[in-house]
Amino acid sequence: MMEQLLYLSALFDLYGALLTEKQQECLRMHLFEDFSLSEIGEELGISRQAVYDNIHRSEKAMEAYEEKLGLVRRYQAERQELAEIYESIEGLKTSENASEVEAVLNRLNPILGRSQEVSI
Repeated sequence: MMEQLLYLSALFDLYGALLTEKQQECLRMHLFEDFSLSEIGEELGISRQAVYDNIHRSEKAMEAYEEKLGLVRRYQAERQELAEIYESIEGLKTSENASEVEAVLNRLNPILGRSQEVSI
């Protein structure tokens, strides 16, 4: 269940702008604000079934975009590769080159979403 939510969030990040405004709003409330279908319906003035249909159609549309474009798959593969490169570089650190290795790692940290400073 959690993996599915993370996957849908990634799809929404990349393909959400291609959805209608109402689809975007329903998905945003469902994925990021944890609203129930009833709460979303009340907020948007539509039925619970309409919310369900909107979310379901949105998910199918984003999955179709991913099938054709593969941006989420590519993004995840690139992040994995960068993490492996980070670990490899970290393994090269010695007392003689520690500051140079730290400089390279600190350049990778923002890309990987890690804190700026790596302890020596």
